[in-house]
Amino acid sequence: MIKDFVKISFRSIKKRKLRSFLTLIGIIISIATIFVLISVSIGLQNAVEEQFRLLGTDKIFVQPRGQLAGPGTGGAVKLTEKDLDAIKKTSGIKEASPWAASPAKIEFKDETRYTSAVGIDLETSDLFIETGAYEATQGRLLREGDKGSVMIGSHYGEAAFFTKMIAAGDRMLINDVEFKVRGILKPIGNPGDDRLIYMALEDFRLLFKIPERIDTIVAQVEEGVDINAAAENIERKLFKARNVDEETRDFTILTPEQLLESFGIVLNIITSFLLGIAAISLLVGGIGIANTMFTSVLERRKEIGVMKSIGAQNKDVLMIFLIESGLLGLIGGIGGVTLGFGVSKLIEYIAVNQLKTTLLQTATPLYLFLGCLAFAFLAGAISGLLPAFNAVKIKPVEALRYE
Repeated sequence: MIKDFVKISFRSIKKRKLRSFLTLIGIIISIATIFVLISVSIGLQNAVEEQFRLLGTDKIFVQPRGQLAGPGTGGAVKLTEKDLDAIKKTSGIKEASPWAASPAKIEFKDETRYTSAVGIDLETSDLFIETGAYEATQGRLLREGDKGSVMIGSHYGEAAFFTKMIAAGDRMLINDVEFKVRGILKPIGNPGDDRLIYMALEDFRLLFKIPERIDTIVAQVEEGVDINAAAENIERKLFKARNVDEETRDFTILTPEQLLESFGIVLNIITSFLLGIAAISLLVGGIGIANTMFTSVLERRKEIGVMKSIGAQNKDVLMIFLIESGLLGLIGGIGGVTLGFGVSKLIEYIAVNQLKTTLLQTATPLYLFLGCLAFAFLAGAISGLLPAFNAVKIKPVEALRYE
């Protein structure tokens, strides 16, 4: 019986090809939008989780409150060497590594660019390098004793920043002071990070005239020590060292779990907002299906009368129109999923090859395909409910007289 209903529904859709196609456009666009948004959201979440996996679960990050737009932008509050010493002496902390950042003017082969330079403590650079999972594709990483040297992001070795590529061993000017390039880093995936310049903290302080400011302190927890307990120990130490309390605290302490949770909240808010926009598109598509089904009911009024006169029950008529509207949604869903898959892969291609970032990835698990198709079918069926009930109410005698 269901098989026959499906055949009747397909025949009706094929008979009204143009109208059906115009009806499907709204469903196709909305399902494609939903598919792309969820695909990018899942891919981005996976990429971030991978970055945190590389980071490890034994790192604590301490920053001053009030930085205008991240490290290096300055603010009324700052961390100093005194805070670094307090953290190093905290119970449960194995090591702590500071770094600071500042805008910088870069010159190479008569070309000038502007980026950010980062000063790192070469005595504890192993911890800093482990935190960012840095690797060199040319030359080597900075190590203790490398004064007057820098390691640079991947964009400099790809002619993505300067017209001419920079190689390990070349020399460049930073704020009019010459530095030797010791190594070029493997791409991180974030264009901003892949354009950074790294140098010894001593060189950084002299070059930018920043005698004591620290933007971030990364602390490594001793093996076997609970990271949350260590974070509380650091908090107590800094309260005492900075002479502040819970109400006047001027620093933030973040663990990898907190960072991941914060990112997840922001991502969910953005995704929910965009899905809300997609839902409006889906509503428009559903209204289009309902309108098409109302028209179909009017056009097939006599057909409905014939079916009822030869024994078709109300539930049969209801099922025919629900299946037809559901099939419209399903066909639109198939088109939307196909379009969405293509768009998501195009976004990933542009991100990797044009924007040089691996963070903007897409994921297309099987449940995403099946979920979108099921959702499209249900949306179509629900949109056809009212027209289907109208079809059920038609009386056979009146329908047979209908012209």
